Amino acid sequence: MIDTGDIDVFLGLDVGKGEHHATAVPPAGKKAFDKRLPNTEPKLRELFAKLQAKHGTVLVVVDQPPSIGALPLAVARDMGCPVAYLPGLTMRRIADFYPGEAKTDARDAFIIADAAARCRTRCGRSTARTRRSPSWR
Repeated sequence: MIDTGDIDVFLGLDVGKGEHHATAVPPAGKKAFDKRLPNTEPKLRELFAKLQAKHGTVLVVVDQPPSIGALPLAVARDMGCPVAYLPGLTMRRIADFYPGEAKTDARDAFIIADAAARCRTRCGRSTARTRRSPSWR
């Protein structure tokens, strides 16, 4: 489990093959970042460094860790960011509590970040070395 009490900003990544949508939400809830992000190591490093410099500890949360979410998780870990995984089915269930029904990358990234921010102490740590990453409980 990750104790999210020490997290300064929650970065939700709706991962995609070529690009991701990234939304950063501090505990106060106002978006600190909300843009598309190319799936390249330099761009990921740039974003993580910017968020760390401005806010402090960044929790990176993805919805698909073992496949297309692997690069963001590896870069985040290398930069000292804790990481977590929000399974797709769990994310879809949580999304039902948010207004609107359209499934967009921006909405999904916000829901991932906001759910992590509201979760506080019940986040599962994602591990790159295991085939099946633990999920939120």
